Amino acid sequence: MKVTIDSSVLRETKWYSYVVRFIFGGLVTVLAGAIAKSYGPVVGGLFLAFPAIFPASATLAESHERQKKEEHGVKGEERGKEAAGADAAGAAMGGIGLVAFGAIVWWLASEIPPWLTLLCATVVWFGVSVLLWWIRKKA
Repeated sequence: MKVTIDSSVLRETKWYSYVVRFIFGGLVTVLAGAIAKSYGPVVGGLFLAFPAIFPASATLAESHERQKKEEHGVKGEERGKEAAGADAAGAAMGGIGLVAFGAIVWWLASEIPPWLTLLCATVVWFGVSVLLWWIRKKA
């Protein structure tokens, strides 16, 4: 499966898909806040790192791709699984980038101003994520 950016999909997405993502992401954030209040910010932060939108996104991607194939009279189960798998691979690459982001913040937080720490960490997150995507694309 070739990974591309296609903004036309935004027009094809049903409104309730966005609602599902919003609600699921909000619930995970509220849960992380409750855990942080009960057990402290370190434990709460671990739960806040949970990919709040990924489960809804993977499910919706699978459903959307399956539906597109079935509209053309073809069984779309395999295509749906591939789309969900590509979504999962992207989430994993972004997650590794997020680990790099956290490491940079931890390393620089007491050394330089907060805005510069976040800027450096964001650049590293983006660079690591894109590098992993490029390596996967070349493989």
